[in-house]
This record gives sequence, C-alpha cells and structure tokens, in this order.
Amino acid sequence: MTEIKKKKEGYVYTSYGDQKYLRHVLASVSTLRRYDQNRPVTVYCSDEHVQVLKKSGLSDLFDQIEVLPSKNRSITGFKHNVFQFMPYEKNLYMDSDIIWCKNPNVLWDRLGTYRFTISGNHIADGFFGGPKGIGIVADIVLQRRRKTLEKFGLTYLNRVQTGMMYSSDKETAEKVCKAASEFLSSRDETHFRSRTCETGRTQETCEWSLGMALSKLRIPILPWLNGYESPQLDYIEDYTEHNHDFTAIECTLYNDRFVYDFKAIEIKWLRKFLISFFSLVPGKGDYMKVTPYCLHFGWHHQKQPFYDFSDRVWEELIAERAKDQDQY
Repeated sequence: MTEIKKKKEGYVYTSYGDQKYLRHVLASVSTLRRYDQNRPVTVYCSDEHVQVLKKSGLSDLFDQIEVLPSKNRSITGFKHNVFQFMPYEKNLYMDSDIIWCKNPNVLWDRLGTYRFTISGNHIADGFFGGPKGIGIVADIVLQRRRKTLEKFGLTYLNRVQTGMMYSSDKETAEKVCKAASEFLSSRDETHFRSRTCETGRTQETCEWSLGMALSKLRIPILPWLNGYESPQLDYIEDYTEHNHDFTAIECTLYNDRFVYDFKAIEIKWLRKFLISFFSLVPGKGDYMKVTPYCLHFGWHHQKQPFYDFSDRVWEELIAERAKDQDQY
C-alpha cells in the first residue's frame, strides 16, 4: 500500500464486489461535493474497481485511490479493522448508500471532540441484532438480551449505525476493533443472530459487536437522532420529501423515539395506526421537519430510489467525460 500524505480531515469510502457498489460511492461523493469541495476523499477498493475508475476517466473524483486487501473486502473485514485505514488525522468513514444533504462543517466541529465514535443511540431496541419477526417475543420472554449483557459484564447496549464512523486516534480505534472482533467470535454465546439470515443480506453485520465494544470501553456514540443537527436519518418513503436530484430534502422526525421507531414497520396501515394511537398522548405525536447531514438508504426495502439516483449519476458522469474527450 502506498503511503498517503496526512491531511487534517477527510472522508473514507470503500468499494468492492459488483460494479454497482462503485457507482454508489460515486453517487455519494457527487452529493458530498455539492457542499464540501475542500476536504479530500480516499476510496479503498478492489483491483477491478481501480481499473474501472481509470478506464472511465473518473479517478480524478478522488484524492487517493488505494487497493483494499482481499481480506478486508467485507463489512466486518473493513469496519472491524478501520485502524489500519487512517489516511487522515481525522477520518470520517462513510457507507456508499448515503446522500449528503447539507454543509458538514458544523458536523466536523462536533466530531473533533471525539477520538473515536459511531453514530447511534445509547439504547438499542430489541430488534437490534436479534430476530426481526415474531421471534422477538421469545427473546423478550426469556430475557436473552439481558443475559447477554450480564455474561459479558455490560450494563447497556449501544444501538450503533455504522454508516458513519469516525476516528482520529489509532490506538483507540484498534482497541474498539479488537474488542468488536472478540465479541463477534463469541456470537454463539450471545442472543444475536447472523445477519445473513435476513432477506437480501449476504454479509455478516459489524454493528452489534461494535455497539458492545463501545459499551465495554466506555466510548460515547455520536447521537444519531439529534433534531436539526441529526448526523444521518434513514430514508423512509412516507417520511422523506425530496426533489428529483435530492438537492432539497426534508425528513419527518418524531421527537419521541418510541413513536419514531414505528417508521420501520412495512405494513402501512399498521404503522399509521400505531403512530396515530400513541400520538393521542400529549407530546408523543410531536415531530420536526429535519434536513440531516446525511440521508441513509439502509433499509433493504427502501433502497430503490438510491439505486435509480446512482444510475443517473453514473450516466451523467460518463456523458461528461465523453464530452470532454470530444472537445480534445
């Protein structure tokens, strides 16, 4: 791996596997550049994606392009080893299925108060790392989550969302990553399920293990739901207003987290009923119209708008390069 000149603050993306994931990175970076033209971007990617960038003439969209070792080309392979990939003094690691919504300068100011952090909540719901269906009832009745925490000497479980991770201290990052790897290797001793059992998921998750690691090491999370200063919010069609090119975005954010979490229920009538019912309690139905720093397309059944957007960006970028070539 070539030596990367250290700069103060920068963004880090990864790209490997199907070429569509490279298109996702390009789409995300294109929205980032709407608001931040100064901070550098490094992408660690497979050899194949390096060649695609060079052949398409799109390599200039990145300040650094580095080959990602094959052993790190997975969710846990990279995110449980971010301490090995710190090209800047302050590194913001981003998922590719993210659209930037506004200028991140204030977000960087907040990040500067941490040595290492991940966006999330201090309290994980019962579905975090557990069954997403009726199986949750058995977990609750048998108190499996509580037993997992007691077994590993923890008093709480963070609900981390690793679409946004930050590190400015390699030693701290390494401690977190190694603790997370140890927790993952002990999954059979916990109540957590493999993410590969979920529809549309082919890779193991890194989130519950990193959540446990932060709890064990007493490292604070970056509050995920933080009103008008929310670092990122999920894209849910019924709660997100946007124009065609995602230059104007507003999300409905219920102030009560219990009510807000109903947004993930796929059955529309049930979701609306529950929100309406609990909104009868004063304050439970209060909500804000928020433009987060990032809009994250993390829900499998809500990704199509991002797929369509990334395809449009790819076509536009290729057309621009072709036009530039014709001028010469």
